[in-house]
Amino acid sequence: MTKPDDTDDNELELFRQAVGDVKPVEDGRIEKNPGKPPPHPCKLIEDEQQALQDSLSEAYDPTEIQPGDTLSYKREGIQNREFRKLRTGEYSIQSELDLHGYTVESARVALFEFLRKAQERGHRAVRIIHGKGHRSSNKGPVLKTMVNRWLRQCDPVLAFHSAQPRDGGTGAVYVLLKRLSK
Repeated sequence: MTKPDDTDDNELELFRQAVGDVKPVEDGRIEKNPGKPPPHPCKLIEDEQQALQDSLSEAYDPTEIQPGDTLSYKREGIQNREFRKLRTGEYSIQSELDLHGYTVESARVALFEFLRKAQERGHRAVRIIHGKGHRSSNKGPVLKTMVNRWLRQCDPVLAFHSAQPRDGGTGAVYVLLKRLSK
């Protein structure tokens, strides 16, 4: 008859033979090598943010816009019938922003905030009064030029056109906005 201690020793020896040559773990934990983290294009992101900021900056772009010029823009895919309704003032204007007296920087902030809120409220057509620029000395209409530039860069804007004379004429624009997807 074998002693209980002998059986335990035999089983332990059989186990060690089956497992082979191993080293015991010192603290009982196994450390995984996490490897390198995935690359993060910090400089690319920084450059893209700077390009966006520069494109929306208050730097004056001396294009050939004059006080009486009509502003007109239509994104690809907008139906001619919809654009004609905007151009002729057939859309019901749901909100309005008057930029008279604003500096270029404050006008930019106000314009984008106005468009964001209008779109959140579900407004489809809005009017922006930028003025004709008669008091802009020999540089031409500053705010009118910048509004023309900013609206073309703004994603929610589908189209815009100078207003009818009853709504401000070439000193204002009707703007058609995208509907927010739900």
